[in-house]
Amino acid sequence: SSGINAEWPLRPGIKKIKDSGANLAICQWGFDDEANHLCLQNELPAVRWVGGPEIELIAIATGGRIVPRFSELTPDKLGYAGKVREIEFGTTKDRMMVIEDCKNTRAVTLFLRGSNTMIVQEAKRSIWDAMCVIRNLVRDNRIVYGGGSNEISCAIAVSAAADKVPSIEQYAMRAFADALESVPMALAENSGLAPFATLAEVKSRQIKEDNPRLGIDCMDAGENDMKVQHVIETLIGKKQQIMLATQLVRMILKIDDVRSPGEGE
Repeated sequence: SSGINAEWPLRPGIKKIKDSGANLAICQWGFDDEANHLCLQNELPAVRWVGGPEIELIAIATGGRIVPRFSELTPDKLGYAGKVREIEFGTTKDRMMVIEDCKNTRAVTLFLRGSNTMIVQEAKRSIWDAMCVIRNLVRDNRIVYGGGSNEISCAIAVSAAADKVPSIEQYAMRAFADALESVPMALAENSGLAPFATLAEVKSRQIKEDNPRLGIDCMDAGENDMKVQHVIETLIGKKQQIMLATQLVRMILKIDDVRSPGEGE
């Protein structure tokens, strides 16, 4: 009798799903083996356990609605997918369900594979950085040229403006200009170039040729024009970098004293 009582509420529910036109059911809270057996008897494929965030993403991708009970299921709440399949990957034969050709093609899932966890995590961080760049371009599509070219041109402009300031603030402005030049110097040093000589050469060419796009040739392409090399950065990202660095320095300057480890022992 327990078997009859368990399956009795499910039979009308499965019929309701079939009558709505659905050919695949995805459940968030899961169901037991008996319910799975009833779905197979009625030729209704079903996924018994899908997490909350995943089922919400599936609903967005397929254009469907998540319904809490059978009575609320109607044909207009169904989602659409061209293909649902299960794939195996890796040496451990892990399985994954893939939903393809969805109604909302703007929703995608990136599947990263690597030989070890460290490589996968590094690839994940790289993709996250790339997505943040796209997000910044959506917010503000203005760009600046990279390779340290914008820092050098800003340093030249700040130094020129410092010469016109009669007060002692000109020293702070020159120090700010010197700090901006630390970025192209680091790029040159990390690329195996002579940092001081390379910076002096590029800075001189920027002033002489009046070309603010000249930067450090990190890839040894034989061209210092970052527009030709297609090296760009988002303006909103560059502004945020400079603002955060400036705020950090201001915070440190407000500290009256600094205690080193072991001091006073």
